[in-house]
Amino acid sequence: MELIPQFGNVAFTIAAFIVALSVIVAIHEYGHYIVGRLFGIHAQVFSIGFGPILASRVDRRGTRWQVAALPFGGYVRFLGDADAVSGKDTAAIDALDPAERRRSMQGAPLWARATTVAAGPIFNFALSVLLFAGIVLVSGQAVEEAHVGTVKSLPADLAVLQEGDVITAIDGQEVTGLDSLFQLGRALPAAPTVTYNVVRDGEAITLEGAFPLIPVIDSVSPQSAALSAGLKQGDVIRAIDGQPIHAFGELRSAVDASAGEPLVLSVWRTGEMLEFTLRPRRMDLPLPDGGFETRWLIGITGGLFFDPVTEPVNILKAAEFGISQTGFIIQSSLSGLWHMISGAISSCNLQGPIRIAETSGAAASQGLNDFIWFIAVLSTAVGLLNLFPIPVLDGGHLVFHAYEAVAGKPPPDKAVRIFMSVGLSLLLLLMLFALTNDLFCP
Repeated sequence: MELIPQFGNVAFTIAAFIVALSVIVAIHEYGHYIVGRLFGIHAQVFSIGFGPILASRVDRRGTRWQVAALPFGGYVRFLGDADAVSGKDTAAIDALDPAERRRSMQGAPLWARATTVAAGPIFNFALSVLLFAGIVLVSGQAVEEAHVGTVKSLPADLAVLQEGDVITAIDGQEVTGLDSLFQLGRALPAAPTVTYNVVRDGEAITLEGAFPLIPVIDSVSPQSAALSAGLKQGDVIRAIDGQPIHAFGELRSAVDASAGEPLVLSVWRTGEMLEFTLRPRRMDLPLPDGGFETRWLIGITGGLFFDPVTEPVNILKAAEFGISQTGFIIQSSLSGLWHMISGAISSCNLQGPIRIAETSGAAASQGLNDFIWFIAVLSTAVGLLNLFPIPVLDGGHLVFHAYEAVAGKPPPDKAVRIFMSVGLSLLLLLMLFALTNDLFCP
């Protein structure tokens, strides 16, 4: 009976990972398929997964759509391809008449082949942009004034603000909007309570309530010390190692000063006081300028003790956010790779399938919004990885196409076979290295 919860957690993690990966793979391969079809290249097989076929059907165009048993990728096999990595089937191509040869990948114009190859990663980036934009469209953005929306669950002596209140001052300092409220929350000395001037139902009143940036947990990061210890969204941290804290800044300072030594957190959760012991973890965080900052973290985010009132976001602003977020992930991923190669940050930042699966399960357990966000991030990572100039990946095929554009002819078949073997070996070594990180990195 004790094993049932563990089995349930593992099954949930695997299911979340398969769902996330299948969505991303399907979009990636559909990019290859639909652009190839648009340019007259016939797809013989569209497969989600590898290995034994679980289900399949052939459409009116002669393409077999299938789901295979191993859900760790997928492929589109075009006419003239010998295998799932688009190796050339010379004998089959030679047997085609000119009209049919034009419908093969090898017989199509160079521009059509290159665009078809590039479409997979591009569709991954497009999926990320759409998902990020969709999240903002659904959730909206906070209004400029400090207008209280839903108040989070707090101890009774601190929960004095109500939904609809408009904060005009804190401890005598004017609040001109949400940004100034955050600035005051960072600038004011931490205290058990502060004085709020608010407008409620058109009447100005004064209240004594919680510090604006009280250490209440907004989210718990996957693969974090907080998640392992059992902390949850909505928990209010009241003390660290027996010392009361009132502001999120105090929590951050204590974690930074711990240097990785265990901390005992006293936590208020829906009227009950609990204690959790956890050990902060050393993490490399990307900075806006492209560098990295190494800090001790427990893996939580905080904010105000209420959710601000939101307003709808137009499609253009949502699209702008989606593009900027996708661009940031690409930039920070490339920067992280360079910093790992140069030794500036730990190579343990490279994660393999086990850690990614754990992250997918943790994201799914925290709600649909977090899971969609995770899919968007992973889709960007998959698109970027496929653009690396490694044979067997899309980026490697684009290198071959670039050679053909410059030389006026495709690279020799023997050279392609050698490069494909080398590329496959490199990819397997990379996967093995990432898997080793999953097993042995802290």
